[in-house]
Amino acid sequence: MTSPWPFVPYSPPPAAPGESIVDYRSRVAAEKLQAVERKRRELADQLSVGNAPAARIRAWETAYGLRLPRDGSHPILNVIASVARLSLDEVREEQRRRAAPP
Repeated sequence: MTSPWPFVPYSPPPAAPGESIVDYRSRVAAEKLQAVERKRRELADQLSVGNAPAARIRAWETAYGLRLPRDGSHPILNVIASVARLSLDEVREEQRRRAAPP
């Protein structure tokens, strides 16, 4: 299992009671493979032009464990736009949509 925080180093879980070293290594390898696949899917979701801007921004938020800031001039907006392959206007439109009352 990976850490929910993107910058915390990975440390494998302890062996289960009675688990052989071979089983433990197999389990840890499978978990690492799942983590790599999950990251690949998150990146694909961020970059997919088939996804709406809101979905791409949510994928960015999930991948980095951050929220879209409310400040329309926040410097991270340029980064989000670049990583998600969106225009700055599309990112700001999502900010406005989220700020609007339901």
